[in-house]
Amino acid sequence: MVYTAETDPLCYPGTTVLRNILDIHDQAELDEFELALFLTRADEAFPAGDLDYPHYLALHRHLFQDVYTWAGEPRAIRIGKGGNWFCYPEYIDAEMHRIFEELSAANHYVGETAEIFAAGAAHILAEINAVHPFREGNGRTQLAFLAMLADNAGYGFDDDQLQRDRVMGAMIDSFSGDEAPLTRLIRDIIA
Repeated sequence: MVYTAETDPLCYPGTTVLRNILDIHDQAELDEFELALFLTRADEAFPAGDLDYPHYLALHRHLFQDVYTWAGEPRAIRIGKGGNWFCYPEYIDAEMHRIFEELSAANHYVGETAEIFAAGAAHILAEINAVHPFREGNGRTQLAFLAMLADNAGYGFDDDQLQRDRVMGAMIDSFSGDEAPLTRLIRDIIA
């Protein structure tokens, strides 16, 4: 699904193709290279940190550094998807700090049951998704962060449970306020 956006200085003029380090102007070709480079970086060790907002930014930078010069930087334009607008850019930093303060106050769900971890992580991911801090790569960064959060809390991460339609459906439901499908997905992932 194509994002709705204001005039975007990050796109090549007259297109919706994001400017990229590879200077690819064709969306299908960019998607292919972006995925390949993302998968390469996702197989590497993730950056160390405190599971806070700066760590989240560093994770996005790590995953997309080979594709976008702005990797790891919050977006500066308003974007939406499927008729829904995400957090306006002027509020991104404040909202992300609030979300990560909530996560820290919950001690990153360390020592919690799988059910409490799944519900808490679902809420955090739903909040991050509603903010949608990056111009591209939000979902993949959220899932990579979930893997780090699960590991930190002593849980495994079964990425075989990451079926695209199920993940997308759960994220859309959470945007509408129903976090139950996302909680069930996370519970299945950490089992």
